Amino acid sequence: MTEFAAIVLAAGKGTRMKSDLHKVLHPIAGRAMLDHLLASVDELSPARRVVVVGAGREQIEAAVEDRADTCLQEPQYGTGHAVQQAEAPLDGFEGDVLVLYGDVPFVRAETMRAMLDRLHADDAPAVVVLGFEPDDPGHYGRVISDDDGQIIKMVEYKDADEGERACHLCNSGLMAASAKDMFALLRRVGNDNAQGEYYLPDIVNIAIADGRVCASVTTDDANEVAGINSRSELARAEAQWQEFRREEAMAEGATLRAPETVYFSWDTKLGRDVTIDPHVVFGPGVTVADGAHIKAFSHVEGATLGLNTQIGPFARLRPGAVLEEGAFVGNFVEMKKATLGPGAKASHLTYLGDATVGANANIGAGTITCNYDGYFKYQTVIGERAFIGSNSALVAPVKIGADAIVAAGSAVTRDVGDGELRMVRGEQLVKPGWADRFHDTMKKKKAAEKKG
Repeated sequence: MTEFAAIVLAAGKGTRMKSDLHKVLHPIAGRAMLDHLLASVDELSPARRVVVVGAGREQIEAAVEDRADTCLQEPQYGTGHAVQQAEAPLDGFEGDVLVLYGDVPFVRAETMRAMLDRLHADDAPAVVVLGFEPDDPGHYGRVISDDDGQIIKMVEYKDADEGERACHLCNSGLMAASAKDMFALLRRVGNDNAQGEYYLPDIVNIAIADGRVCASVTTDDANEVAGINSRSELARAEAQWQEFRREEAMAEGATLRAPETVYFSWDTKLGRDVTIDPHVVFGPGVTVADGAHIKAFSHVEGATLGLNTQIGPFARLRPGAVLEEGAFVGNFVEMKKATLGPGAKASHLTYLGDATVGANANIGAGTITCNYDGYFKYQTVIGERAFIGSNSALVAPVKIGADAIVAAGSAVTRDVGDGELRMVRGEQLVKPGWADRFHDTMKKKKAAEKKG
């Protein structure tokens, strides 16, 4: 494939989103829509990437960092004017350019490739347009083309006659052309319209008037080119992405007991024979190995679940949580920057933070690793086969040896050696008859208050 540059338009104000966050940085499945698009672009190894910015430019510049050049469109005089701003950063570039939109995040790499390939077909089109056929073409601009995909005319809905409006092939706005043709044609676009703007689609009609061929490529999925301009459209895009990912997960060998209630992140990785119960949410950075079982109402983020592990229901795994083969986390257990070794278990009501738990250790109910003193975090290390009794507080930094036992209710502040029993409790006092005397006294006092 000929060397190409991607131009991503992201200069709009996004006022319908009603947000301080730039529109293209709103996340879908935990990933900014701009990053979804750039990831698809990167599958084709572009020579250059240019993002055209405007309102909120500082946010986008910080988000793309060194992944793309940016150029400013200010003031903003339409899509044609926006693409023109990329001419300077692409000075000397002689390959193709692909024009994309930051708020159209789901364009597939194969669709982009089809546009670029069409640009180098035998009829050598000056411009390639990505068309789509929505169920309701509404007020989209139309692409009037012949059976070979050569464009006869591009027409806005308001300017189309009834015959042209009957055409269901619509203009997505995405285009490809050689850099030389793209910028030469843009210099000839005028702004004699109600908005006084320079429209990118006009380059097609200019090229056709010159006797050049222009062509269309049609996507088979209209959702691929759906733009996102409001919170409701963002929610629909999230739902669309999640539905696709659920089907993909099941096709790859995972069981989802109630698929519509499971929410994945953009980078969730699942092995074979993974079972996911209802109402499970994955944040970014989760890897789940074969045979794992995630029970209902669990939240998992930045965690690694090994072979045949099990968590939940109502478990919370935070970034840095690792369960090695056969480990088990039960209900109302939270882990953060902690590793549970092979076969180890924390069955319920436990917090494990900044901790390493050895193989086959047992963490009793109500156990807490006290890892933070208000200024710094400290490590807890629990050895293999150690038994931590219920309602224990392990005050880090502390080490519990292999095969050691910590008695229930202990507050451990010093290391426990291998095979030791550590019991840290206050003295248990017994005062015979004290409770009976207390109750008698209080009952008499209450009765006296009522009489008074």
